Amino acid sequence: MHNQARLIVHGGAWSIPDEYVDAHLNGVGKALSEVFPKLQKGMSAMDGVEQAVNILEADPTFDAGRGAFLNEIGEVELDAIIMDGQTLAFGAVAALQNILHPVSVARKVMEKTEHTFLVGAGALSFALKMGFEELAPQALLTERELAFFDNIKNQKDFKTHHPFEFQPRDTVGAVAMDLQGNLAVATSTGGTARKLRGRVGDSPIAGAGAYADNELGAVSATGWGESIMKVILSKRVCDDFLHKEAMDAAKSSIKYLEERVKGLGGVIGINAKGDYAYAFNTKRMARGYVQNGELVLAIDH
Repeated sequence: MHNQARLIVHGGAWSIPDEYVDAHLNGVGKALSEVFPKLQKGMSAMDGVEQAVNILEADPTFDAGRGAFLNEIGEVELDAIIMDGQTLAFGAVAALQNILHPVSVARKVMEKTEHTFLVGAGALSFALKMGFEELAPQALLTERELAFFDNIKNQKDFKTHHPFEFQPRDTVGAVAMDLQGNLAVATSTGGTARKLRGRVGDSPIAGAGAYADNELGAVSATGWGESIMKVILSKRVCDDFLHKEAMDAAKSSIKYLEERVKGLGGVIGINAKGDYAYAFNTKRMARGYVQNGELVLAIDH
């Protein structure tokens, strides 16, 4: 039994403009302040990360659930994963449309099927069978994303990594350790702006966008997915937890991401001992955690 639960969350790594800072910190803070007290009262790490990410998915500030980016034809396609560090079980969905909480669908995939990963129309069909409400596409849209889409859809030189430098791109994630010492992680995203239909990034890929193993630690990644997948970023940090301090493991993996594949992004994590980790090489990463009962929120280096 641990006498202190752990919870760390992120709201994306990119060049977050000053006018969005408060919204990002408020969103992250809300997830922490609502979920951490439940973890301290005995909630499981799995329930903790799911509920924290649900709060962020419902917040239009972030590129997950409501507020997600639009693909090349103006649709919202959502990706998510949840993973249990005790058993290494995980569930994931990708290119899921019209559902507010893809991370909760991912958990149902893990718990109610023999599979780990469902995509597209099949994922939606499964979600409806599990009782999730199918929303009208416009219910997930925000004026911000529609205006951004209208602005970029005809730019011939637009590249999907540009948003990490100039525009919103806010994958969300949570990592928790419960009073039993079990770890869990969840990551959820709307992907990159003007992505091809059916594009899947790192977020729902075990080892890339998230990984949890009680013997190592748990990590959620955010950033330019195509680069994160190349280095299996979350698993890399978890492996480094074995022989490095938590923060050093996060920093060295982000350094590798940048040097090896010119990647942009960030990670949050908790090692097997319960130490927090985070690192990023974008201008900012919205993040927060609870330390000794105090909320610690930050966005800059």
